[in-house]
Formats: sequence, structure tokens, C-alpha cells
Amino acid sequence: MPRARDLGIVIGSLPTGPTNSVLDVPGVGLGHATVSRDEPAPPEGRGTARTGVTCLVLAEDAFSRLVPAGGAVLNGAGECTGFITAAEWGSAETPVYLTSTLQLGRVYDSACRIELEANPSSATDFIIPVVAECDDSWLNDARRMQVEHDDVVAAYGAAMASRGSSTAPDEGAVGSGTGMSCLGFKGGIGTASRVVGDHTVAVLLMTNFGQRQELVVGGIPVGRTLGPEVPTGSTNGDGSTDERKPAGSCIGIVVTDAPVDGASCARLARRVGLGLARAGSVAHHGSGEIFMAFGTGMRMDRDGKPDGTPVMTGRALDPLFAAVVEASEEAVLNSMFTAPTVTGRDGNTSESAHTRAVLDLLA
Repeated sequence: MPRARDLGIVIGSLPTGPTNSVLDVPGVGLGHATVSRDEPAPPEGRGTARTGVTCLVLAEDAFSRLVPAGGAVLNGAGECTGFITAAEWGSAETPVYLTSTLQLGRVYDSACRIELEANPSSATDFIIPVVAECDDSWLNDARRMQVEHDDVVAAYGAAMASRGSSTAPDEGAVGSGTGMSCLGFKGGIGTASRVVGDHTVAVLLMTNFGQRQELVVGGIPVGRTLGPEVPTGSTNGDGSTDERKPAGSCIGIVVTDAPVDGASCARLARRVGLGLARAGSVAHHGSGEIFMAFGTGMRMDRDGKPDGTPVMTGRALDPLFAAVVEASEEAVLNSMFTAPTVTGRDGNTSESAHTRAVLDLLA
């Protein structure tokens, strides 16, 4: 499926990195484990699974050389472990894992197991993995724990193997994005990058928010022109069809090789919300827009002592802010255009944005 730029949709004016993704930041890797199966409904089986795990490796040695980190919340109807620690210490020590709401605890357990195997000393020096979630229960049967430890290990392994790749990673309905919906269409995983001077700023999103009439593509009010989404899926006893609520959430991750500290990371994270707004988000009551940012250009030891690299602060961050906003807006569109139409539990369907009706409006 095409990305936004493959369709001639160019967001902003800053240049992209070679893959226009988080893989453009040196040492960063992105991997997915997709869980898709169709079994009888519980209790006979596990039901329809449309879910998974996505892993973002920030730096292979993040445990011994902490990565500056900070976060911001636009609307807090969601969960992201490690967020409070980042706010207190300004650092992170593990990869970032994304999954569905009810799998967060299971993925957290597996993230700990992976870290304990990679860094045995973490058994006597506690670790707090970064694990964030969105609700995929429109397409995924959440009555069963669909994600296994092996899925988390597979996502981590794929992320490690992807580092340095010259090819853009998979997006859309993959990994944790398998069951997500965005702005009335299929959503999921999206990523984009921008080059600012000697540094790269990249954004990874798990999109699962908004209503169709809110969708804006490159300034064009596509959703308002198309009109409200027509509900699809199983019918109720009176013949009506359940409609999705304007909720769901979005997890936004910024990673840059610029030398930024925890406070600057929090400021970068906050700008993800501006990119989502350009695509149509209004951060509905039931939606959890939670953002984190990480920098690999300056590192810290286990006690939090910086390595001495001069950090970028103040007005020097302005170009990075612009890069985050552009990359976030484009990542939303990439998550939608790369995703095919997906049918999940009870026949509920999320339609791909890559349709003739949408493309005609953008021509």
C-alpha cells in the first residue's frame, strides 16, 4: 500500500531522511509482531484477533547509557508506563513497546524478561520499561489475552535487525496497529522523519482516534466533504448497527539524534499534538493522546550524570519543533494510506483511506 508521498501528498517544507521514518535516526530499530487469527468466540475459542506488538529500539546500550526522555499528555484516557520516571529523572533505559489496552501488563512482563536476559545486572538495579497502549476492541476480541511472550520477543528481534536499514519499515495494519482505526478509516502504525541541519527528527505514531468528518489531508477537508462514516458490522436486535465512539487514542513517539535533555524532550513531545490537530484531531473525551520524546545525541550514566555533550535548549529547539509537527502530520497519513481495509470481530470493518473517493478529492 502507498505512503502519503507516493500519492503526491507532501506535508511541510523540511527535507525527509532517506527512509522518511524512525530508521533514519542512527541506532534506532522498529519491529512488529502481528497477531491475526479467526477462532470461535470465547469460551470455545479465542475469538477474532486483530492485534499485536510493536517495538522501537532507541539504542542497544540504553540500559548502561541512559537516553534522555520526556513526555506530554494532550488527553489522558490511556496508559504509558515509564512516563512518570521520565518526568522525574529525564531518562529512559529500555525500548518502547506499543500494544493494545488489555495487553499492556502482559507486554510489560515480557519487556522485563527481555531486559533481564540482555542485562542481567538489571535484576539488582530495577528497570521500568516503556509500554503504551491504545484500544483496538472495535476489530479485536479483547475477551482473551491475544498476545504471547513470543510475540513480544519477535517484535524486539525484528527491531534489532532493522537498525541501519535503507528501506522504510512496514506501516498501517501491522504489529500493534493491526486493530486500530483513525479518523473514520483504518489506522495503525505510521512514521516519518525530517532533517534539520546535522540532525534527524523522527516520529512514530499508533493512530486510533477521531471521526471521519474531522479528517484533513494536506489542508483539504476530506472528511467534511465525504460526510459521516456509514457504520459497518453486526446488527442489534432492532436492526441497527453499533457506531464507533469518537475515541480510541494516539501514542506519539519522537526520537532524534540531536543532543537534547529531558526537559527539551518533553517540549518536543508536546508538539506531536500540533501535528495531530493538522490532520483533524480534537482529542475527544475518551481518547488518550500520550506522547514521549527521546534523544540519542547526549547520554547519561546509570546515576543520571550527563556525558558532557553540550545540549540544545531554548530557541535552538525551534527547528526541531517544526520537524516534529511536520513528521507527526505525515505519520498520521502514512498510518492510514498504508493500511488495507480490515474486517475484525463481529464483522466490524475499518475501511482503507486508499479509496477512489478520497484520492479524487486530493487530485
